Amino acid sequence: MSQDFIRVQRHERIVVVSLLKGVINAIDGSLVEQLSGALSAAEKDPDVQGIVLSSSNDKFFSIGFDIPQLYNLSRDEFVSFYRSFNALCIQLYSLPKPSVAAITGHAIAVGCILALCCDRRIIAEGRKLMGLNEIKLGVPVPFVAECIVRQLVSSRHARGILETGAFYQPEQLLQMGLVDAIEPAGQVLERAVETVQSYETIPPGAYAAIKQSRVEEVKEQVTAKLDERNRIFIECWYSPAARHLLQKAMEKF
Repeated sequence: MSQDFIRVQRHERIVVVSLLKGVINAIDGSLVEQLSGALSAAEKDPDVQGIVLSSSNDKFFSIGFDIPQLYNLSRDEFVSFYRSFNALCIQLYSLPKPSVAAITGHAIAVGCILALCCDRRIIAEGRKLMGLNEIKLGVPVPFVAECIVRQLVSSRHARGILETGAFYQPEQLLQMGLVDAIEPAGQVLERAVETVQSYETIPPGAYAAIKQSRVEEVKEQVTAKLDERNRIFIECWYSPAARHLLQKAMEKF
């Protein structure tokens, strides 16, 4: 029997999807498949106004890729997984309904990317870190995330985020524009649900059209160059330098 790595709950017309894969919510093929299925169901259901993406704990939103599980995949297997992950990102980013990330714990690497794919991000106050540290593991930031970051923040901030692999605390994230609000930990989910509910009076068709205009530029950029950028990522993933860094990173799992 397959294990459930997400929990789906209804708050009236809002679907709350919580990552439920241990404490660190490491992302693998099963989680990608389950999350994609939940998004598809929410998109098709006319009674669903929007979604909140959250974690089942307050330590990690997600640590990123499940490196111990993905490290030993064959190249063909990893290529298939990585394509599925990119498809999930585009699916979440272009969901024609409001989406809010309720970030109650650290959002690291592709965990951060999932949050960036939502329309809004609300993070808990305190030492909650968020950032794209892929470069420190010997691989580039996935192209879809690079495009989103460059749309969200200034070019100066984007360079720092993408090229240094730094982690940022809530106040820094808010100042740069990577998150939209900081709340006490116990109020993050409630605020996220309220944010989605604030769109309730807007006709769904009008909202979907406006959102499509906003995400269209990034989708076009990604579509035009994704195959080539994926090839570069895969080459880096299997390079000796990245293999060494990924092995060291596995010690944290």
